[in-house]
Amino acid sequence: MPVPHDLFQDLKISKEEIQQRRTQDPLLDSLINKYSQADADVVKAETATSDAPSDDALKKLKEKRLLVKDKIVQQLQR
Repeated sequence: MPVPHDLFQDLKISKEEIQQRRTQDPLLDSLINKYSQADADVVKAETATSDAPSDDALKKLKEKRLLVKDKIVQQLQR
């Protein structure tokens, strides 16, 4: 069964640290919100039984999620 990705674990950063940085950085906050939505879209697509997306559509959703994650990493390095 598909499960949401744990962004904090992937980035090796605590939720508390991310929360603190989000309050100081509106762009980071926006990117994390976009990541959460992209991840939810992937999980929804992976669990769809009827009207399931094509493999290509699922791949595009995963690529979108990865692009947002890359932007988060860049923003955290500033």
